[in-house]
Amino acid sequence: MLKPLPGEPFETGRHFALRVDRHSQISVRTNRYSVPVRLIGRKVRVLLHASELVVYDRREEVARHERLKAKGQVRLVLDHYLEALVRKPGALPGATALEQARAAGRFTPVHDAWWAAACKAHGDSEGTKALVAVLLLNRHMKHEHVVAGLASALRAGALTVDAVALEARKAAEAEQAESAAPSQQPPEPTQHATVTSLTVRRLAQLPPDTRPLPSVAVYDQLLRRRSSGQGPSSKGEL
Repeated sequence: MLKPLPGEPFETGRHFALRVDRHSQISVRTNRYSVPVRLIGRKVRVLLHASELVVYDRREEVARHERLKAKGQVRLVLDHYLEALVRKPGALPGATALEQARAAGRFTPVHDAWWAAACKAHGDSEGTKALVAVLLLNRHMKHEHVVAGLASALRAGALTVDAVALEARKAAEAEQAESAAPSQQPPEPTQHATVTSLTVRRLAQLPPDTRPLPSVAVYDQLLRRRSSGQGPSSKGEL
C-alpha cells in the first residue's frame, strides 16, 4: 500500500547561504548574479534549480535569475542598482547592468530618447536622476505602460517624472477600460418567419369544388306568406 503524497511539494533545488559583496552581487558556481543594493554585506539564502536561481532575504524573495550555463558569466538587473544610481547618476551611462537591460529589451530606444532630451533640458546629472526616477516607476507599474508614458511625454516635451507617471497611468486606465468593455459584435441578420394558416394548407390539398353556390331564394317565399296573413291559425290561443 502506497503512502499518500506529502502536503508540501518536494524541493529539488540546492540551498546556499551566501554573503552579498560590495558590488551587490553573489557568486554561485563561478557565476555572479545581482541582488538589491540594500543587501550589500548581508547573508542571503539561494535556491539553485536546473534552469533558474531564486534569492531570499529570510522569507522574502528578492531576486530571480535565469541560471547561467557557461562559467565566469555575470547577470545583472538594472532595477537592483537604482537606489545607488540616484546618489551616483554618473555611473549609469557605462554600467554593465544598463547594457544588459538594453540587450534584454527592458531599456528601449524610447528610454534613450527621453533620457537624451532630459539631459539636454536639465543637464546630465539632473536628467539622469529623472531617468532613474522613471525607472523606479516599473516597481508598481507595468513596463509597457511606462514606455507608453515616456513616448507620450516625449512628444509633448514634458521631461519630468511626474509627466511620465501621469501618461503611464492614462495608458493603464485605457487598457483597463478596453478590457472591461463588452465585445461589440455585429447583430446577426433577422430572418422573418413566414406563418402559414393550417386551414389554408389543408384546403390547398383538396380537389377543386365544382358545385354551384347555395341559394336562399326558397326562404323568401316564407317571408311573403307571413306578410299576406297566411300564417298559422291562432285558435286555441289564450
